[in-house]
Amino acid sequence: MRYYIADMHFYHENILDKMDKRGFETVEMMNEYMIRKWNAKVRENDEVVILGDFCWGKAKQVNELLERLNGQLYLIRGNHDYFVGDKTFNHDRFVWVRSYSEIYDNKRKVVLCHYPILCYNGQYRMDKEGKPKTYMLHGHVHDTHDQRLLEQFRAIMKNSVVKNEEGIERNIPCNIINCFCMYSDYEPLTLDEWIQNDAKRWKKMYAYHKEISFEK
Repeated sequence: MRYYIADMHFYHENILDKMDKRGFETVEMMNEYMIRKWNAKVRENDEVVILGDFCWGKAKQVNELLERLNGQLYLIRGNHDYFVGDKTFNHDRFVWVRSYSEIYDNKRKVVLCHYPILCYNGQYRMDKEGKPKTYMLHGHVHDTHDQRLLEQFRAIMKNSVVKNEEGIERNIPCNIINCFCMYSDYEPLTLDEWIQNDAKRWKKMYAYHKEISFEK
């Protein structure tokens, strides 16, 4: 099984009462909660793709943390993953560390980057049933004003109509999913679970953004 998650920010104390306002009394309590949620879901042979900003801690803290987490780990490096450049950081716990990657998950292409890519590779690819063949998974924006702007962009794309080479009209696909850890209660999710998670959130967000006049 393969899971995805973004922006856990282990050891990042400021994230508790600023930006995310996560509600934990201490960073230690947050760390332990996220570890429990992770290990309750992920088994030893499962894969977990971390979409950046995994840990704010020092290399020694990261090394110790990684030994407590189940699974085979892959890291898409985020802007706060400073530990990667530390000579004392043990890279062996990760299968690979990259800034960008494209993989396949049950015959669907998955574009991976810490930062949202609005026009991503394979965006228009659909199967014979009209289902997306490509998804763009990201982190970085958390649940902020930037995420609201991204949702507004998605609404614009979904309301836009283009013609394909055969002259058939269709809406522009925009399957960008923010895998922010708080959206899943800090639990790594499969691609299908993130699609379902996003659909539930998007049902509410799309109704709101659909009312916006984008011409103003």
